Amino acid sequence: MLRVGIIGCGLIGHKRANALSGVELFGCADQDMIKAEQFAAHFSIQCYQDWQTMLEDSKIDIVIIATPHHVLAQITLAAIQANKHILVEKPAARNPQELEPLLIAIERSSVCIRVGFNHRYHRAFQRAKQLVDDNALGELMYIRARYGHGGRKGYEKEWRADPAISGGGELIDQGVHLIDLAGWFLGEFVSISGFTHTYFWDMPVEDNGFMLLKTASQQVAFLHASCTEWKNLFNMEIYGQEGKLVIDGLGGSYGVEKLTHYKMLPEMGPPETVTWEYPMADNSWEMEFKSFLHDIQNGVTPEPGIKEAYQALKVVETLYNLD
Repeated sequence: MLRVGIIGCGLIGHKRANALSGVELFGCADQDMIKAEQFAAHFSIQCYQDWQTMLEDSKIDIVIIATPHHVLAQITLAAIQANKHILVEKPAARNPQELEPLLIAIERSSVCIRVGFNHRYHRAFQRAKQLVDDNALGELMYIRARYGHGGRKGYEKEWRADPAISGGGELIDQGVHLIDLAGWFLGEFVSISGFTHTYFWDMPVEDNGFMLLKTASQQVAFLHASCTEWKNLFNMEIYGQEGKLVIDGLGGSYGVEKLTHYKMLPEMGPPETVTWEYPMADNSWEMEFKSFLHDIQNGVTPEPGIKEAYQALKVVETLYNLD
């Protein structure tokens, strides 16, 4: 059985540990030794002095990297060089330049690397992608989406508000999920425009990002990521020439996850409408890891990987440079 080590023992590290199946959780590491020791005691696993020591251990086969953004690329590169399979949290780096050495290293390695864009594995998105692939909407035209939360007391003092650590604000935090999902459906974006601004939070990074992205075939994604969305919100509309799909909610504070298919009739007018609701607990983390494990066991290149993360970060960088 493959053995997993987790680097980063915060909230996401715990989510990742609880989502594992078909493997053995073997060890953990964190720059905060107290946090690492508590994590190790909770899961009855080994606690490493630091992540470098973990990567030197031949008993570890897979590394999950769930740290703040400023060390994601550094640890991922070291893990490639240590011949470990890797699941690294989005956005995988603070900027696309940090991913360039990884793109080179991947070409010389046989390890599998997946970037943790778990939203692809929400039940509504899995069904939506299948419907699109089955041509249920006809040719796709555009996507319109909004994603946001309302922050919390002290949000402007967290590491996400420090550009040296985070690389940016809401755009690189939740916005990359929107960019990844839109690119999953439409393909690579060749024209990038938009605007970022800090409206409310007293911090040196943006709290809102507005995007207008276009593919070579003129398909458009109009996206808005916000941490001034006082009632947490997720909504994505995917428009085709023969109908549209609407994904609402992600569960929890974002509301019940729901997919609605509006199918255009030959006579047009009010569409035929079918809705699927998913009130059960979010299983995207589990499904994402199962897919990653399948890739490892079958020698498949994971997607999304570093290439997809690089494309998303190029969009983010372009928008930051517009300001």
